[in-house]
Amino acid sequence: MIHRMKELSGRPLVVAGCLPKAERRTVEKFAGAGASMLGPGSLDRALEVADAALAGKKAVELGDTGAQKAGLPRVRLNGAVGIIQISSGCLSECSFCQTKLAKGGLRSYRIGDVVRQARADMADGCREFWLTSTDNGCYGMDIGADLPGLVDAVAGMREGGPEYMVRVGMMNPMYVPRIRAGLLRSFRSPRVYRFLHIPVQSGSGSVLRAMRRSHTAATFADAAAAFRAEFGRFTIATDVITGFPGETDGDFGETVRMLEEARPDVVNVSRYSARPGTEAAGRRDEAVDARTAKRRSGIVSRLAAAVSLEANRRWIGWKGRVMFAEAPPRAGDGDGEPAARGRNPAYKPVYVKTGGGRAPAAGFRTVRITGATAHALAGEIAA
Repeated sequence: MIHRMKELSGRPLVVAGCLPKAERRTVEKFAGAGASMLGPGSLDRALEVADAALAGKKAVELGDTGAQKAGLPRVRLNGAVGIIQISSGCLSECSFCQTKLAKGGLRSYRIGDVVRQARADMADGCREFWLTSTDNGCYGMDIGADLPGLVDAVAGMREGGPEYMVRVGMMNPMYVPRIRAGLLRSFRSPRVYRFLHIPVQSGSGSVLRAMRRSHTAATFADAAAAFRAEFGRFTIATDVITGFPGETDGDFGETVRMLEEARPDVVNVSRYSARPGTEAAGRRDEAVDARTAKRRSGIVSRLAAAVSLEANRRWIGWKGRVMFAEAPPRAGDGDGEPAARGRNPAYKPVYVKTGGGRAPAAGFRTVRITGATAHALAGEIAA
């Protein structure tokens, strides 16, 4: 964000999202005092703010207008994917997170409103729907609903209509036990990708308590085991932060052991960085030096790559339906031949060479998996 603000400074500019809400001074420092700002709770003011910026005026809308984001008009970068926000804010109090400072408490959108947006997106040509929010796990706790009920409604919204898939977005581990039985039933639908993103952040109980995460490493491991036991081929993604204030070598060792045992398919690794206004930012006396945090990050990244490659290789020889919706063709690996990206039922990315032709239209094609890397599968269209 800072890099882009520096690049665009001096032009009509709107800086939008969590950063201006949480760090207005940072935006004014790097984007210039004349940059307009739009907070995450003020999207219905986007037109007015953009008009002001184009007219050379500064407009700042950082308050929460109460507008519901489900159903707002949008321009899609990918016309085949409908990204549907199901709630705003969350119920957690993580000590390192600025998102809560920017978005506040949980405000879930009614199931009917989410389904109406999905139906409208389908009418516009969308064939893949991403249910997303700050934390999907606590969805509905403020309105007497829950995530399994929402997933069931979106996955079952049109019998006999166009084929489509639903991807369930990130949920924090502490909420999974409450809805696990319902989610296991929801994921039986062939329209739901067998994929969960459950950020564990650390395998150390003491670090998790300092992070105020309200879960244990066992909570994450139990969830991963339950979904794999039910479905076999099921993709588990997680996040890990290295170098959190006070993290010892012993704490880090617990994280490594947890990953070796739970073996998540995807691990998003980041080094801790203090965010102004958060509780953890005040723990400077417990800071982990940058070299140690980088070394630990490298260890986790190498382990994650090895585990992912092992998991992906098990798909070689598989033949089945792959949804092509998410991405346009891209250059092939090494030989320059264009490839299209699809997703198999477990949301694994599958690249298929197009032979110089056009990518498959949005929808399912039968694909045979012929190869694997740590990050994706390679395949060919099967008759």
